[in-house]
Amino acid sequence: MAIVAPSTSTSTSASEPSASYAVPLTIVTTLFFMWGFLTCLNDILVPHLKPIFDLNYKEIMLIQFAFFGAYFIFSIPSAKVIDWIGYQRSMVVGLLTMGVGAFLFVPAASVPSYPLFLMALIVLAAGITCLQVAANPYVTVLGKPQTASSRLNLTQAFNSLGTFLAPFFGGLLILTAAPLTIQEIRALAPDALQAYRLHEAATVKLPYIGLGIALVLLAVAIGSFKLPKIPHAQHAVGEKVNDSIWRHPNLIFGALAIFVYVGAEVSIGSFLVNYFSQPDIGGLTEKAAASFVAFYWGGAMVGRFIGSGLLQKMKTGHLLGICAVCAAALVAISMMSTGHFAMGSIILVGFFNSIMFPSIFTLGVAELGPLTGDGSGVMIMAIVGGAIIPLAQGAVADRIGIHHAFFLPVICYLYILFFALSGSKPNSERARA
Repeated sequence: MAIVAPSTSTSTSASEPSASYAVPLTIVTTLFFMWGFLTCLNDILVPHLKPIFDLNYKEIMLIQFAFFGAYFIFSIPSAKVIDWIGYQRSMVVGLLTMGVGAFLFVPAASVPSYPLFLMALIVLAAGITCLQVAANPYVTVLGKPQTASSRLNLTQAFNSLGTFLAPFFGGLLILTAAPLTIQEIRALAPDALQAYRLHEAATVKLPYIGLGIALVLLAVAIGSFKLPKIPHAQHAVGEKVNDSIWRHPNLIFGALAIFVYVGAEVSIGSFLVNYFSQPDIGGLTEKAAASFVAFYWGGAMVGRFIGSGLLQKMKTGHLLGICAVCAAALVAISMMSTGHFAMGSIILVGFFNSIMFPSIFTLGVAELGPLTGDGSGVMIMAIVGGAIIPLAQGAVADRIGIHHAFFLPVICYLYILFFALSGSKPNSERARA
């Protein structure tokens, strides 16, 4: 299923050959890589900051709550920014905001202060939100409607490349080779404890300074290109549109699907380092476990490249349903097993996560036309699931253990199965039913 956009006679018509969009799609794909990289670094921050500030699982999940909660706050305003200044300038605004958030990690590490880290993450996520609200629908409608899902899966594959590389980068530069245990940290004198926190927190400075510089340079580069406009998928401020996003059930069901999908994906990724460190699972050090997290995200990258090809021949809803069933089964298997089998099954979930976000997004904004930007805001707002579900899983893990707390992602994947089979039908299909 794909967006139904009216053909126009302008130079940016969706009826033009897709080859004419190769350059702009390549440019925008770099943005997908960057926000994937930054998002996945949170999976390294979680185990790194947990012992520094002596936090339990619920408290450390405030990292994901702050980061993904920003999507809920800033998505609708970002959609309005698109109406005001267009897709390209909104991407530049998002990149610059991300750069500010990255630079804020320096004062947070200098104090060091957990609340300041959370504030830096909120600013960083605000920029990523603006970027996602602009870039996802831009890729979806920039080309033939029939290949929208395949196209977004391909660009999202480079997002997964960023998530694959981030754990190696973070593990090398942020996680120390032999950190103190929580018991050793609690035994330190106040002065020694403060010195330890300063030393450990300082490891995030250099990576995020480098990322901040890269984001500013990328903003300048994106702003200098002349990307094609897509007026059929955008409306001006004050322009009357004889439609409403709330008249499209596929958008509402799709937003809920994005909520549970991101919640499940982030919950699994956030707990993997601690999960693989459990004696009955892997017994690994945090640094060694971080490298295995990369395979979880790497599976999503491989799956998206494969999925982009499969979606040329399969219906998006059918492939999404298959992946939802497989992901739910693999999480359940990991919960019921131990050792390397439990590790391997949970890592393989990443492969089946691969096509979920771009497929849900494409199905959710289908047939929105000039309301595509507003619909994108609703869909991206639903990424707040990455804030709420990991926090809930953290609370459950504190009570029943990290191993069996993964039942929450299983429930999430079952809802995605419903969306794939029924909830994703656009109005044109519902009218024929």
